[in-house]
Amino acid sequence: MGKIICKQCDFKSAAARTLSEMELDGLESGCAKTNFKPGEIIIKQNALSTNVAYLKSGLAKVHFSDPMKERIMRIVKAPTYVGLPSNFGNKVNQFSVTALENCSVCFLDLAAFKKFIFENGDFAYNIILEMSKNELKNFHNCLNNSQKQTTGRIADAVLFFYKEIYERPAFTLPISRHDLGNLAGTTRENASRVLTQLHNEGIIRISGKKVAILNEKLLQQISEKG
Repeated sequence: MGKIICKQCDFKSAAARTLSEMELDGLESGCAKTNFKPGEIIIKQNALSTNVAYLKSGLAKVHFSDPMKERIMRIVKAPTYVGLPSNFGNKVNQFSVTALENCSVCFLDLAAFKKFIFENGDFAYNIILEMSKNELKNFHNCLNNSQKQTTGRIADAVLFFYKEIYERPAFTLPISRHDLGNLAGTTRENASRVLTQLHNEGIIRISGKKVAILNEKLLQQISEKG
């Protein structure tokens, strides 16, 4: 763990940018930065929620486990807060967050964070805005998984990594075929089958975890038709 200087941080959230210098000093006094390697747990399900976690850099998965299986809720890209619903809705974390690549996380004092919400309307508004956007993403993910066929859901996932995570048509998948299937609400076997099908039809090129989108228009059509 290491102390950081919040006022000089280039990765401040929209909410933190509304804070005064005095408020940033207060944020800094209760802030510690921790680095995580791929596979390490940032937030653990069922553990006490004692800090606000701000993903400063990197990529992580938000997932929930029950006695039967694990369910990946979404993939999150820095900079963003993770775990806010547990911070305000429950004293216990309702899900886990695991690093998919090297991540830098700032753990903020929960009491100070809540104080800013009570006293700074602009700060509170930006936190509500971020939570609302995440809620809408979860809603659309659930809707897609319930209404689309497997091929459409895998096409959605590939386009998600292209447009929202890497912003380029060639990238390396940060998750396994098993996790890709989990994210799309299907099995590893079905995920692999659809990727192979898209590869054979010249829509994408697959080599291990490396993906290149060759026909974005057709892939988008497959996603929309489900």
